[in-house]
Parts: sequence; structure tokens; C-alpha cells
Amino acid sequence: MNRKLKQILLWGGGISCCLIVMLAVHIYMVTRPKPPGANTRIMARIDIREDITQQDADKISGWLYKQEGVDRVMINPVTNIVVFTYFPVKTDATRIVTSFQAAFPYSSKRYMPSREEMQQGCPAMAQTFTAKLTGVFRHLF
Repeated sequence: MNRKLKQILLWGGGISCCLIVMLAVHIYMVTRPKPPGANTRIMARIDIREDITQQDADKISGWLYKQEGVDRVMINPVTNIVVFTYFPVKTDATRIVTSFQAAFPYSSKRYMPSREEMQQGCPAMAQTFTAKLTGVFRHLF
């Protein structure tokens, strides 16, 4: 009986160690930075410093949708904020914003979040066990 218990514990411990190593490798592979691919979308924001109307928002939206690589456009005329997603393999936000500033008479600026805001960007990963475990592996590797 004692020998069988030792075998069970030995096999169980070995399998557990293998699973932990596999989990660590999986987390490392999933969380490491990757270059943007054909399906990668990035979000950008333009803050307009003066008030715009719904008609202005419609003109801006139509113009942005005509830009190569722009996927989706959302405009809030109450807050004067333009948010759009784009494919980074086709264009970049700086080019779009520069063209926007040349095409429209509005005083505008691209919003760039601070480092602190970027770290708080995903509330789903804020204080979860996975986020803490990911932080440990990022620190180690």
C-alpha cells in the first residue's frame, strides 16, 4: 500500500510539473509582442478644439471612410471627439491625422494617452490573477 501511494504521488507530481511548465510557456508565447498582421486593427483619436455639428460629423465620417486602411469611424459631436480604427499594414494614424488637419479647417490634435493611461487601458486585465502571473513572466523573461 505504501509503495502504491508513493507511485501515485510521484506520477501526480510529475504530471503537475509538466502542466505548470506548459502553462508558463503558453503564457509567455501569448503575451510576447508581435508585429502587426493583416488583421490587426489599431484605434486612434482626434480631439477637435471647437464645436462641430452633426453635419460636420457626417462630413468628417465620410472623409475618414474614404481614407485607405480606415476600418470604422465614430464621432461624438457633443464632445468633439473622433475615434477611428485602421489597419497598420495599410496606413498609419499620423498620416491620417495630418491629412485630416489639411482637409478640414478645424483646430485639432491627435490624442496620445500617457504611459499611466496605457497601463490602465484594459479593465479586464486590471487586477486579475492572469495579469499578475503575466507580469511575473514578463519580468523574468
